[in-house]
Amino acid sequence: MLLVGGITTSQAQGKYMTQKGVVSFFSSSILEDIEAHTDQAAAVVDLQSQQIAFIIPIKSFQFKRTLMQEHFNENYMESDRLPKSTFKGKILDLNADALAKGQSQRVTVEGDLTIHGVTKHLTVAGALEQQKGTLLVNAYFSVAPADYGIEVPLLVRENIAKIVGIKVVLTCEAVSQLTVK
Repeated sequence: MLLVGGITTSQAQGKYMTQKGVVSFFSSSILEDIEAHTDQAAAVVDLQSQQIAFIIPIKSFQFKRTLMQEHFNENYMESDRLPKSTFKGKILDLNADALAKGQSQRVTVEGDLTIHGVTKHLTVAGALEQQKGTLLVNAYFSVAPADYGIEVPLLVRENIAKIVGIKVVLTCEAVSQLTVK
């Protein structure tokens, strides 16, 4: 049995997981674009219960510039004190028959996103597709750092967009059983 952020897995059908999910974010402003990505998102998707959850180690985000990464971890995200971001939600409109036939399935996911120790309920559009024993999960949504208690110093406030786009790309392998704790 494997434990992933409060989610345990063993043998069952319709359950998928990854330890190498890709999450990236992009912030555009007049002076500078800020972009980072990680390939260390751990995620589980249970198609039977229509639950989805993932956890991201904040320090795993990689930036083009080392100084930008240091500021992100130390000044904004306080990664030593708040080391992870999580999402736990439910797929609202899954068409399991279409998905089983290999058709891409547009879905809506509703759940709780925790960033910087602040949890917000949100609804996100995404897509699921089954291919040869894997489940592909794609989503794009936006968040406002201020909504999650992320303070931006006045000196650099104009350099950072008020809204940040987040892209989630997961390639999940079939596993056996899933129990959310």
